[in-house]
Amino acid sequence: MLGLQFPTDPRWVDLASKDLAEILTDHAYCELKAATMCISLVQSYPDKIKLVEEVSPVVTEEWGHFRQVLNELKKRDLKLGFQRKDEYVLGLLAFKKPGGSKIDVLVEKLLVCALIEARSCERFRLLSLHLEDADLRKFYHHFMVAEASHYTMFLDLARLYGDPTKVNYRWQEYLHFEGELMASLTPQGTRVH
Repeated sequence: MLGLQFPTDPRWVDLASKDLAEILTDHAYCELKAATMCISLVQSYPDKIKLVEEVSPVVTEEWGHFRQVLNELKKRDLKLGFQRKDEYVLGLLAFKKPGGSKIDVLVEKLLVCALIEARSCERFRLLSLHLEDADLRKFYHHFMVAEASHYTMFLDLARLYGDPTKVNYRWQEYLHFEGELMASLTPQGTRVH
């Protein structure tokens, strides 16, 4: 369903489970950045009614997810660490086509958002299936479902505002690039991406 071309090695879960404070910290910041991106989209494209209607509730949802991760840290007597540079997202942003019309820029942003959500969904699925802690498996199943709906929303919005044929072609380019990017990054169990 997600179309990702480089599946995460299931052993990534073993690495993630060895440092829950780090993976939960990274997850918290991912949710915070997602909320910020949604706010930015609404601010930049208030004339796109469907976008505003669909993305605005996601701001609240992502902020709620951030707070849920903070609560999970607190419940486990763990502390929120510092945000780290996200090589994955920086790589995707570098792949965006520069310039173009305002719609072209919007479509590129929406495709990047869709891809980030798709990869998060894939990683959260692995955590929901393979973590030893039953509570954390349930916790991550909830996030997996949310990320899947965000992924489809961003992709549908890109197809709505851009030429669907061109958007589909560009999406395939993104999927190919993302697979190469994932293969090139050093596997880090303490990162969502």
